[in-house]
Amino acid sequence: MPNGLFIAMLGYVLGSIPTGLVLTKLFTKIDPRTMGSKNIGATNIFRTAGKTLGILTLIGDILKGIIPIGIAIHWGLSNEWGLSKDFWIAISGLAPFVGHIFSIFLGFKGGKGVATAVGVFLMISPIAVLIEIIIFLGVVWKWRFISLGSLSCALIMPFLIAFFRSDSQAYFMLSVIITALIIYRHQSNIARLLQGTENKWRPKS
Repeated sequence: MPNGLFIAMLGYVLGSIPTGLVLTKLFTKIDPRTMGSKNIGATNIFRTAGKTLGILTLIGDILKGIIPIGIAIHWGLSNEWGLSKDFWIAISGLAPFVGHIFSIFLGFKGGKGVATAVGVFLMISPIAVLIEIIIFLGVVWKWRFISLGSLSCALIMPFLIAFFRSDSQAYFMLSVIITALIIYRHQSNIARLLQGTENKWRPKS
């Protein structure tokens, strides 16, 4: 088995761990799947379980994107099965992202993948993520919709990767796939934004 495929399999399992659900089960009696947006991601944990668990969920979900790529880079992956090192690193990043949104532990359901995507792209292009954070904060400050900020960043990321990582077609394709999946997982948010019924950001203290 190619090392890259092995790392991707580990990454999928790591990504499948529902950080927010685990934390709320450990420290509260709250099940985020039955409250708020019924999502296990950091935004809903902020809203339903408070700031501390929300921040811990955010950090945990970001790390799910960082760790597999970090292992892949440290392992020194080379061309395997006629596929480039960048391809295997991209697969090592895609795997935990897919695990997060289609978790093997939750019947192939899960979160929306934004925080895990942040971890993935931090390893590929930190400057792109810095720009995305500025865009996200600007959108949320202006309109108060977390989902709108997330979608805006998802749509812009392929352009940033194409610019900052023009050396790698694999990373560009990774950004396109992740963008498509984030939009797919935000279908209900998009519908509510269009209807004017999307919840605005009001964090629980």
